[in-house]
Amino acid sequence: MTTNTMPYRTGTREEWMAARLDLLEAEKALTRQSDAVARQRQALPWVPVEKTYRFDTEQGPATLEDLFAGRTQLLVYHFMFGPDYAAGCPSCSMIADGFDGFAVHLANHDVTLMAVSRAPLGKLLAYRARMGWRFPWASSAAGDFSFDFNVSFTEEQQEAGTIEYNYRQGGARMKTAKPPEAVRQFAATCGTDVPTYTRDRPGVSAFARRDGRIHHTYSAYARGLDALWGAYQWLDRAPLGRNENGAWWRRHDEYAR
Repeated sequence: MTTNTMPYRTGTREEWMAARLDLLEAEKALTRQSDAVARQRQALPWVPVEKTYRFDTEQGPATLEDLFAGRTQLLVYHFMFGPDYAAGCPSCSMIADGFDGFAVHLANHDVTLMAVSRAPLGKLLAYRARMGWRFPWASSAAGDFSFDFNVSFTEEQQEAGTIEYNYRQGGARMKTAKPPEAVRQFAATCGTDVPTYTRDRPGVSAFARRDGRIHHTYSAYARGLDALWGAYQWLDRAPLGRNENGAWWRRHDEYAR
């Protein structure tokens, strides 16, 4: 639970209305900018996917095309759940809490939503059952998918500082870097150490089927996922906003009742 310590000011209804109208103009400008960015995102060139990727799913072995489930668009959420994790990343879990509600709407708009992680399928399905989720989840343990889309990395890349994530390459060597407290905390809750935990990262990738081919159309990482984090969209409209001092969230079954 966060502490309500943020400063505030009081005012009259007339002062509130004047300030609210100023904010409304800023919100409208932000909406127009967001629309423009969406158009720019959709105008990216489509890159044909040449490799045949393999996955393990509830329905058995699958290819990337199979993940489309007969639709022409596929959104993959790269869920941080490495092979040596005992549980999924708390941040990814908080984001995934919203998937079931809108996945059915996406499916009826020709878009399949699929989570993909490197952990074995049995681990993923057991964790999904614990969380009470229903969305489809595939394991990429059998192939290079998570590595090729820059959300999983080898120990050698990590040690050499040559990881490329969020379109940047580099990073401190794990033997000398001091990780943030939140990273140590989350690694522990996943039942692993920091180097192992950080060899997997979150992201989203979009794919399209057209003219008999699969194309990669978009990927985003790190804070590029903010808009998918439903709880934060609500907090940004709460009186105290995000009101954070470090990582305050937990898996939804770990809060004190």
